[in-house]
Amino acid sequence: MMKIAVVYWSGTGNTKAMAEAMVEGATSAGAEVELFSVDGFSADKMSDYQGFLFGCPAMGCEVLEEAEFEPFFAEAEGHLSGIPVGLFGSYGWGNGEWMEEWTRRTKAAEAKVFGDGLMINNVPDEDGLASCRSFAEKFIKNI
Repeated sequence: MMKIAVVYWSGTGNTKAMAEAMVEGATSAGAEVELFSVDGFSADKMSDYQGFLFGCPAMGCEVLEEAEFEPFFAEAEGHLSGIPVGLFGSYGWGNGEWMEEWTRRTKAAEAKVFGDGLMINNVPDEDGLASCRSFAEKFIKNI
C-alpha cells in the first residue's frame, strides 16, 4: 500500500478543508494517508512516504506563505527528486501565478509533479471539495 503525506498551511481554513478532502480521496483510492499541518512536519520525515500532496494558499503578491510553509518547502525541495507530488491551495485574487511558479519550482526539484495543481477561489464549496477528492484519487492512481 502506498503511504503518502498531505502537508498543508492554512490561515483561514480554506486550504485545511481542501487538505481534508484530499485525505478522503487518497484513502478511497487505496493509499495509507497521514495529514499534517506544516508546523507538525519536517523534511527529515519525508523518507517515510512514497508521495506528497502539498497545500498552501496564495499569499501577498501570489507567493507561498512565507513564515512557515516557504521555509519548509525550501528544505523539502532537496528530497523531492523522483517523488510523486501534487500541489493544491486556495486563493482570493490573482490568476494563479503562485501555483504556476510553485509547479515550475517543484519540477525543477525533479519531482514527478501531478497535473498543474488544484486551485480553489476562496471557500471550497461541495463541488470544490469533490474536485479535491477527485484530484487525490487520480494522483494515487497515476503513481
